[in-house]
Amino acid sequence: MENKPDLLQENIDLQKIVADKDDIISAQEKSLQNKEKRIRILEEYILSLQQKQFGSSSEKQDVIQSELVFTEAEDTAEAEVPEQADAFADATVVAEHKRKKKRASIPKELPRIEIIHDLPEGQKCCPHDGAELKPIGFESHEQLDIIPASVRVLHHKRLKYACPCCENYLVTARKPSQPIEKSIASPGLLAHIATQKYVDALPLYRQTEIFKRIGVEMDRTTLANWMVRCGAIVQPLINLIHERMLEQAILHADETRVQVLNETGRAAETQSFMWVLRSTQPACAAVLYHYDPTRSGKVITELLHDFDGALMTDGYAAYNAPCEKNSITHLACWAHARRKFIEAQKIQKAGKTGKADQAIAFIQQLYGIEKSIKDKTPEEKYQLRQTQSLPMLQKIKAWLDKSIAHALPQSLIGKALHYLHEQWPKLICYVESGDYPIDNNAAENAIRPFVIGRKNWLFSASPKGAAASANLYSVIETAKANGLEPYTYLRKVFSELPQATSLEQIEALLPWNVKSGVD
Repeated sequence: MENKPDLLQENIDLQKIVADKDDIISAQEKSLQNKEKRIRILEEYILSLQQKQFGSSSEKQDVIQSELVFTEAEDTAEAEVPEQADAFADATVVAEHKRKKKRASIPKELPRIEIIHDLPEGQKCCPHDGAELKPIGFESHEQLDIIPASVRVLHHKRLKYACPCCENYLVTARKPSQPIEKSIASPGLLAHIATQKYVDALPLYRQTEIFKRIGVEMDRTTLANWMVRCGAIVQPLINLIHERMLEQAILHADETRVQVLNETGRAAETQSFMWVLRSTQPACAAVLYHYDPTRSGKVITELLHDFDGALMTDGYAAYNAPCEKNSITHLACWAHARRKFIEAQKIQKAGKTGKADQAIAFIQQLYGIEKSIKDKTPEEKYQLRQTQSLPMLQKIKAWLDKSIAHALPQSLIGKALHYLHEQWPKLICYVESGDYPIDNNAAENAIRPFVIGRKNWLFSASPKGAAASANLYSVIETAKANGLEPYTYLRKVFSELPQATSLEQIEALLPWNVKSGVD
């Protein structure tokens, strides 16, 4: 009887040990699960890096593949083929064909120089009867020819006059105002250098080598200073372009990095930013670049200070503040949402389909609708979006709400789903009007020339240089958006803007006001 308490205590101790072991095993299992999740995320990260480094960067989807809607065990009910799919299948499937090679054509408006090829005098008689041959026509062949860049000197002579009687009156003829006074750079030379750098992405140091080949020594620092001055010259046009853009109903916005070496209080390797606004309305097709050291939301707030229309952006949170402050309709980009699912799709095992394929298929259906209505009026677009796009969006939302619970938040597919969830209220806004765009491709296309140029010239030496580049990119890209040839337009601007003395004269140089032709 005396051993019973000991046995009870031993039993209690044994149960406690078992419970402790169960807790330890449970904790270890939880730790292993967390490690497995971490390993899966890191494996995805490695595959993603390999894909970005060695894989294709194209987002183009196979036509047939994009029309399929895949099902998974946990979301069979939500993954049925949308009712709208069949309506657009015929519109998007392209029959297999071989591409025809395009032959180089010769524009009719180019000047022609006739080169006559004639027979020698000794061959202008018939070898049979000796009669003199008569011309009966000709065979024609045209070739394209090019004259390499040539340099000439504009020698300005200002005639001086004096009164022969009193000899007290002297007058000198006036020379038109120049873009850079007392400089050897003419409007044509400045336009050429700016076009080479900002259109053809040719850095200034390479341009100096080209000038040297045609016998002209140019210093790169001099060329850089000229471009800074040119950026200041076009500032009145920039101000007017900005004002006109803020009057539009819809704007696109984007930003990209730029490195500026000599910024006060900042290390040379610190990243600054180039912001871009894009207007696509025919009455004001314009692109505005703006340089700023930061990516702060204050920048875009200042750029949009009087704007109260609709703004299309990516998912960067800095755009939220000005939209809330100015009651701007904030549109989100479906191309960005699709891009994240494409990144997740690229690391899938070969032959496997999943949520990424499902999402891409849904989004492609939305784009299929947009393709079918692109030539409709805004009113017709609105009605068709309400009857076709809106049901599709409801289908996507139901699928999203179910799918997001089954994905690791830190995995690529999890990030894509959470991005779609967070941006959803702004992503669906485009169906509220027939004028609203579905994506921000207009801004991305507008910023691409700067990105291409950055790969060649790498950085700006100073904030003044970056601001000048922003102004010149703005003028050039706006000119291109209005169908103007950049060099010809810049030459006109550098020739006439220094002489403009009124607002009307400056407005006359805005690209959409000279669309009919540039002298």
